[in-house]
Amino acid sequence: MAEEKKIRVMVAEDMPLLREDCCDTVDQQEDMEIVGSAASGQEICALAREKDCDVILMDIEMETMQAGIVAAEAIHQSRPEVKIIFMTAHETDEMINSAMASGAVDYVVKGCPDEVLLEHIRKAYTDQINLDPHIRQTVMKEYTRLRQSERSLIFFINNVARLTGAERELVKLLLEGKKIPEIARLRCVEVVTVKTQMKGLLSKFGCSRNKEIVQMIHQLGLEHLFK
Repeated sequence: MAEEKKIRVMVAEDMPLLREDCCDTVDQQEDMEIVGSAASGQEICALAREKDCDVILMDIEMETMQAGIVAAEAIHQSRPEVKIIFMTAHETDEMINSAMASGAVDYVVKGCPDEVLLEHIRKAYTDQINLDPHIRQTVMKEYTRLRQSERSLIFFINNVARLTGAERELVKLLLEGKKIPEIARLRCVEVVTVKTQMKGLLSKFGCSRNKEIVQMIHQLGLEHLFK
């Protein structure tokens, strides 16, 4: 009877005691084995190039604050089949979203019970990812925000194509921080004319105030369309 294949695990952790403890915990399991360990993002990238592995337990903050994330991105590009699980003390929404966007499949907080960590490894190996509720909620919130931004971008660009030359000039001046009386003076027209044009502009973009248009352009990074 053929021996059952073990889950090949690598550990990237810059604190020697934590790295050794993690390696010992994994190596004691009948269905797992440590095939490499590293103290930096650069080291784990080199190891992943040299040796085959199934799962990498990756610390985020090593030689730099985001060394693990940078390493995960590089490994994911060259070895997309490798499952990367982040182990970190950081649990801010920003850090979670940056980490999960790197191609990692899971995220666990340091200090969790050994059984929990081992369960995460086994689930990652068998593609049965089950993110912790807080991590899942954070990732889904960011996904929803990005989808909304995408819809806003498409809506905005479609409406930009419908702008008249005068309306484009009006947006340009709004981006420069000009107020309606100043815009009227610069364009040598009556204030009431600018107000009428602004009503049409607000209607096209579904906004109620001038500054909402400016905020939308800044949020979508489309200032260059009105240079």
